[in-house]
This record gives sequence, structure tokens and C-alpha cells, in this order.
Amino acid sequence: MKKNLKISIITVTKNSERFLLENIESLAKQTYRNFEHIIVDGASTDKTLDIIKKNSVKITKWISEPDQGLYYAMNKGLNLCSGDVIGVLNSDDIYFPETLSTVNEYFQNNDIDFLFGSVFKHKLMHGFYPKKIHWTFGFYTTHSVGFFIKKTSQDKIGPYNTKYKWSADYDLFYKIIVKNKMKGIATKKTEIFENFRHGGI
Repeated sequence: MKKNLKISIITVTKNSERFLLENIESLAKQTYRNFEHIIVDGASTDKTLDIIKKNSVKITKWISEPDQGLYYAMNKGLNLCSGDVIGVLNSDDIYFPETLSTVNEYFQNNDIDFLFGSVFKHKLMHGFYPKKIHWTFGFYTTHSVGFFIKKTSQDKIGPYNTKYKWSADYDLFYKIIVKNKMKGIATKKTEIFENFRHGGI
């Protein structure tokens, strides 16, 4: 009998008071319960920490301390993960209630290292076209916050390369798909993981 995989969700915050509560609540409302929510805060000066503390029973682990940027914080989150699968939910984004259930099913039923879920980002974005990675960021029509990867595969790739201030996620995808030729798929168009807001970094 297959076990339900533990899913680690990383949320990086910095002065995220406007939407963070919706982020936390979207995980609290998941129909799938075997997950951990890890929040890495960059020493926020607004009400972000108040929101985290008031909702601490819904959060598995959190830290708040100065850091050198987004990908440094992401790497802290990776070090705190104890799940079988890792996902990233930006502080101003939300998962739909069946998201983690769908993630578990895909990793249980397919021999894959990673998964791209469909997302709303001003329109429905879905699919995965690995050959395009050589010339465009459009090799997947979802967004990186719809991305999930096995922890063992992430460990093989290593952390985000912090020398890339804005594109360390593209570098990570390149290592996964081109250099290590890991296996991944996209969900069906109708299997929508989340709502991705405009803005952010």
C-alpha cells in the first residue's frame, strides 16, 4: 500500500502583511493533511510577524532574521524541509483546496522527479515543453510557484545559486532538466493549483 507523501511548502516573506493571512489560510484549508508549512521571514518591519505569531498553530516552522535576498531565504527553507516533496508558495499567492491532494497523486502514480501544476496568472497557464528551455523561460506555461520536486531530487541538484539575483530559479530548472535529465510532467489543464498575483519580485 502506498503511503501519503509528506509535502513541504516553503513561503518566503518580507513585509508581506497584505496577503500573508490568505496564504496561510489556503494551506489550512487543504483537503490533504500530510504537509508542513515553513515560513522564512527576512526581518519584516510591518505586521508580518504579528500575523505569523497569531497563526502559529497553522505553521509548522518559522524563522525571522535578516538575510541577503530571496534565494538566500529559499535555501534556508530547503534546509528546514523534512518532507518527501517540496513546493514553494509565494507570500502573496494561494493554493486551491485540492492542490496538495493532486500533488500526492501525481508523485504516487508516476515515476517523476518534478511536477508543474496549472495556475491562474491573469489567464490559465499550463503545460511543460522542455525543449524550449534553451531559448526562453516559456518552457513551461505555468509559474515556478506551481512547481513541486522530490526532496531526493532537490538534494541531488543542490540549493539555489545565489550569484543569480533574479534568475536562480531558471538556473535550477536548467540543472534539473538539461544537466541532470530528470523526469517531469505537467498536470492536466483542468487541474489548477493556485492563483498567482501580479507584483512581487
